[in-house]
Amino acid sequence: MGQLSHIRVLDLSRVLAGPWAGQILADLGADVIKVERPGAGDDTRGWGPPFLRDRTGAETGEAGYYLAVNRGKRSVTVSLDKPEGQEIIRELAARSDIVLENFKAGTLARYHLGYEDLKAVNPKIIYCSVTGFGQDGPRRDQAAYDFMIQAMGGLMSITGERDGKPGGGPQKVGLPIVDLMSGMYAAVSVLAALAGREATGRGVLIDVAMLDVMVATLSNQAMNYLISGNTPQRTGNAHPNIQPQDVFACSDGTMAVAVGNDGQFAKFCEVLGMPELSVEARFAKNASRVRNLDALRPLIDARLREKTRHEWVSALDIAGVPAGPINTIPEVFEDPQVKFRGMVGESPHPLSGTVPRIGTPMRFDAVPGTQTRSPPLLGEHNLEVFRELGFTDDKLAGLRGRGVI
Repeated sequence: MGQLSHIRVLDLSRVLAGPWAGQILADLGADVIKVERPGAGDDTRGWGPPFLRDRTGAETGEAGYYLAVNRGKRSVTVSLDKPEGQEIIRELAARSDIVLENFKAGTLARYHLGYEDLKAVNPKIIYCSVTGFGQDGPRRDQAAYDFMIQAMGGLMSITGERDGKPGGGPQKVGLPIVDLMSGMYAAVSVLAALAGREATGRGVLIDVAMLDVMVATLSNQAMNYLISGNTPQRTGNAHPNIQPQDVFACSDGTMAVAVGNDGQFAKFCEVLGMPELSVEARFAKNASRVRNLDALRPLIDARLREKTRHEWVSALDIAGVPAGPINTIPEVFEDPQVKFRGMVGESPHPLSGTVPRIGTPMRFDAVPGTQTRSPPLLGEHNLEVFRELGFTDDKLAGLRGRGVI
């Protein structure tokens, strides 16, 4: 069941950006067939520890990284460098709606599996390529990784503490955010192409570049520069345009305060027992608070250190001021709201019995439940998928013997 239960996706991608897009589509109900290298599979299967443990407690070959981005799919193994393997891919493409791939530009065309090749067997195919730099331009042939694009795309120049402060210097984000956002843009693009195909009956080639995604995701920081000419700087956890939005120390730990407007600032000052700050000319308006932050910050810091994190978060919550604890990952999964929304669960798994499942944030009232198919073992669905293509047992044995599958 799902919004895309009538859609088949041929997922030729590996590592993260492409598989993340495929997982989004699987969460929406699509039949996603993940094609992997015989005997090796997706690189992320080995990106551990940690590895999933089987029923005896022994480590399997399934790394947490792989498990995080491949739920809901069917896995088949096909050697793309063999003509027989290429023919299998064309047969699968003829029965698919979407192709996802993140090989270097031009690689699949050399295997006769580029857009024009698959369009010849399926004129309605939606073919989405995710690369570091896109299908054209001076960098089209260069490889890319998330960390590299975070650096090149400006994100690290605005992430981290200011120079001269403890821990100062550029930092990467704690998640592979460019890969994840590239996967998200790829998923949005193919959904738009599906809608367009309903009107035109035609497929399309989609070109998603990680560097393009990073530049687009600079959002307010990019526009700050474009309209002012001033280079955005690292400000630690402090918001560059809205204050007070930062991490603050309490008597027993730290919390994040996210005051978003002047009304919330007035309530914040009431909770702090300092209502006079909200009417003082230097702080009454957000633009003034940003300009006079060096004067405002010490006043807030001193007061917040007088009580515990729980006391402040509880009081601010009652007052309607956004604030929250800085949770560890285990604490996130203990949050009552996260539990209530079912954002973590389990799926059956052939090796371990069950495997943890992160919930999808996409919910539709007409489609109950969430994706329960576990991330597949390497080639787990070979027989199932290839028999759907009409392959006989003898043909499968021959393909297996020649290393094609």
